[in-house]
Amino acid sequence: MKAKKYFCVSTDKAANPVNMMGASKRIMEMFMMQQSLSMNISMARFANVAFSDGSLLHGFNQRIQKKQPISAPQDVKRYFVTPKESGELCLMSCLLGDNRDIFFPKLSEKLHLISFSEIAVKYLKALGYEPLLCKTEEEARSSIEKAVLQKKWPCYFFDSDTTGEKDFEEFYTDKETLDMDRFKNLGVIKNEAVFDASKLEYFSSTINKMKKKGAWSKESLVDLFNYMIPEFNHKETNKNLDQKM
Repeated sequence: MKAKKYFCVSTDKAANPVNMMGASKRIMEMFMMQQSLSMNISMARFANVAFSDGSLLHGFNQRIQKKQPISAPQDVKRYFVTPKESGELCLMSCLLGDNRDIFFPKLSEKLHLISFSEIAVKYLKALGYEPLLCKTEEEARSSIEKAVLQKKWPCYFFDSDTTGEKDFEEFYTDKETLDMDRFKNLGVIKNEAVFDASKLEYFSSTINKMKKKGAWSKESLVDLFNYMIPEFNHKETNKNLDQKM
């Protein structure tokens, strides 16, 4: 491999992960620490990219186009960045990051952390609609036609009971060393090449066995992730946001 530098995208969910996506990115970071002994690597942890495919905000847009009610948790807060900001963060990490650096945006909890329900309300108002708060999914569905004619949009906001949702997001843990002075709007996590080679080997061999067998279960993957990250606190509720209205 003749590349001089390797960059990859991580996520804020890798800090104290509570879901499988965040845990998988955290394990990826472990492998990157191992690779950093033979190649310069850098990464970026950034927030939710607003209205990107697969995001809840992208789902809002699709629902509005189809004249469907909006459903969102009211107790889950997230940071959001624009596609341009996420691209710039990746470029900065790739071009200016030292070996093992992880870049992240400096976002204020008071100024930038917003709940899904709050952003749904702001988005609807920007489109010229007044949110019509409903107590149940059934009420929201039944009122959509009449409400839209009155420039209102039915919304069902609920307390989250889905798998792997943090109440808030974080970009780093108290065990990580930070450089908050190098850039005005970006922070940098400074890493030593700390990894457990035996764990990484076990992870790779176990995944390869699953692939060769052509079968695996979510339970076996959760167990493997728990082995890799002892503090991983995955709670399975068998519910997810896609199942909501």
